[in-house]
Parts: sequence; structure tokens; C-alpha cells
Amino acid sequence: MTQIRGKFRRLSRVLAVSLGLCALLTHAQAQDIDLPANAVIAPDGTARGPETNLPLPRFVSLKASEANIRRGPSLSHRIDWIFTRRDMPLQIVAEYGHWRRVIDREGIGGWVHYSLLSGVRTVIVDQDLLPILSRAESGAPIVAQLEAGVIARIDECTIDWCDISAGGYDGWAPKTALWGVAADEILD
Repeated sequence: MTQIRGKFRRLSRVLAVSLGLCALLTHAQAQDIDLPANAVIAPDGTARGPETNLPLPRFVSLKASEANIRRGPSLSHRIDWIFTRRDMPLQIVAEYGHWRRVIDREGIGGWVHYSLLSGVRTVIVDQDLLPILSRAESGAPIVAQLEAGVIARIDECTIDWCDISAGGYDGWAPKTALWGVAADEILD
């Protein structure tokens, strides 16, 4: 009888995992989302990382001034890239143990140890001579202009605008001119 109960429990777990995976895939197809291979679906329908339970994908920044980007999630994997720009925004697309799979704005990436990443949010300016405005509205006075490729820190974001700071200047920029923040993301 004990063996039958044990087999029934294992079968129940397998069935529950299978149903959860079907729900995840159905949700992803309905939303036209590419899910990471190891993502977990949360009750609210969002994809979550299996290690941190944080949303996937999500943006972070590079804490170190140099980081080895590896082909796989361990020190034994080959180094494909070395990112050398401190505070560079990166997007985490998968998690495995203490490793995070990241991509940069060009889609280049690989696996990096989580200790080299920071939750401090930054963006890269994608538009040359981007005007930084004093208020979050078109036609507001220009505080500064930023060149393409400048890394700025995010202070907050509304649905269309982000309050950023770089080079001692602080102001608002349209979210569409920045990489490192999702289009529907609101930050306080």
C-alpha cells in the first residue's frame, strides 16, 4: 500500500508539473512571449526566474568594470566576451544557480556570475544629441543634450518618459530613445 501511495504522489507531481508547463506555454503563446527555458510562471501570469523569483526578462547593470561573459553557467565554460563598461545596462533572460544569462543592447551576451551585476538601473542613450528636458513633456526647456552611447542612471519612469541623470545633468527623456527600460515599465 505504501508503494502505491508513493507512486501515486510521484505521478501527481509529474502531472502537476506538466499542467503548469502547459499553462506557461499557453500563456506565452497568447501573449507572443519568448520564455526562457527555465522560467516559472507566477500566479499573476508573469515569467519568473527559478532562482530569484524575479521577473524574466529584467534589466540590471554591470557592477564591475570588467566581466567575463561565458558560454555556459560555470567557470569551466569558455569566455566568449569581456564586457568592460561599468554601469552598462544588461537584460537578464535566464537564471541557473549563481549564474545569469544576460544580453546587451546589441543582443550579444552569455552567462555571468550574479555578483558582477547590480540592481541599480541604468540606460544607454540610443539617439544622438538627445535633448534632456526639465519636465516630462514635449516643448519643456532643454537642460542638456546627450550623445548616443552615454550611460545614464534612471531616477524614475512614467509610461512614456524617464527621469535620468548623467554627467551632472538631470532631466527627462522619452523612453523610446533609451535602451535598458521596458516600454511598459514604470519605476518610482
